[in-house]
Amino acid sequence: MDRLQRAAVILSLIESLRNKGSWCGETHVQKAVFFLQFMLGVPLEYRFILYKHGPFSFDLRDEITEMRVDGFLKLEPQPYPYGPSLVPDKGSDLLKQIVGRFSEQYAEQLGFVARELGEKGVTELERLGTALYLAEVKKVTGSVEGRAQVMIELKPHITLDFALSAVAEVDRMKRSAAGLTVEGAA
Repeated sequence: MDRLQRAAVILSLIESLRNKGSWCGETHVQKAVFFLQFMLGVPLEYRFILYKHGPFSFDLRDEITEMRVDGFLKLEPQPYPYGPSLVPDKGSDLLKQIVGRFSEQYAEQLGFVARELGEKGVTELERLGTALYLAEVKKVTGSVEGRAQVMIELKPHITLDFALSAVAEVDRMKRSAAGLTVEGAA
């Protein structure tokens, strides 16, 4: 996937998230892209690390900055205590004309992520993203309880109850997404 195609997918994801109630701060977009790539196999090819608030991609952060420079996205201030939202800018229509309907091939995956994550707050997204990161990147397996213990060893501020809930929720989401994985993806 080339840069403009990735930008079109990110733009479509942001529009889908906004339609489901997300205010689309960068943290929300980071976690949603992580789920799109690692749970559903959309080949965005971003590298993620486990960072302070869960999975984070410096590549994606740079891509979002480039999209702002290109006029595809802009920041919209939000009232305290929220950071700015990412919203489509004037150039987003031009991007859609250039790339055509490229992101439509991922409509089901985009819709799934928006439905599952759109209304969640950043602390819940951190827990869910961390649970998925441990499963898909670190290949942590075992019981829900065992995986929750690994999570709280890495992130001691997450309580056992919240870790158990996040691991179980990611398991449920993976079952729900089973038929939506992009062909050829793991």
